[in-house]
Amino acid sequence: MAQNPPLRNANPIYADVIPRVLTDSAQDELAVDRSTYVNGRGGLDMLRLIGDFQQFFRENSEIWTKRFAYSEAGCQLLLQAFLQRAISGGGSIEREYGLGKMRADLLIRRPAGRDTQFFVEECKLRHKSLEATIAEGLMQTVRYMDRCGATAGHLAVFDRSAKRSRGAEQALRENPWRGET
Repeated sequence: MAQNPPLRNANPIYADVIPRVLTDSAQDELAVDRSTYVNGRGGLDMLRLIGDFQQFFRENSEIWTKRFAYSEAGCQLLLQAFLQRAISGGGSIEREYGLGKMRADLLIRRPAGRDTQFFVEECKLRHKSLEATIAEGLMQTVRYMDRCGATAGHLAVFDRSAKRSRGAEQALRENPWRGET
């Protein structure tokens, strides 16, 4: 960390290195076939990638998030590890560090022919009602997309409460906002 305020990485390279170190063991153990997520135009099939992460998370989150030393950030770190395995070598992931600076949690850049795809990934832990969390997260996602000219944006809401209902998950799957924004 830098010696003087505000709290920040002393060197920009740490912005990539620190999360890779935090997710290194998860990345090593995740079996992700990168070619599965490349569409016919050479771009990233982000809907498929996010859909596969959702299924992976539903089946494995309890086991994986306990492995991270920072349990509050475990959900986002697991998403980063999953995305890193799928994108590594064919794009980059920029991560937010300045909380409250109104930047996307994750910004994925992926070359696609002559163009570059930009995907905003916003992550929220549910601390209040699901509806309030989604509304707040969607507004942030749209602002971030506008700011960087993103190809698409996605909101990941992690609900770690023991009382969550399968009905709420079904409603989210059927919600028209589920697709790319």
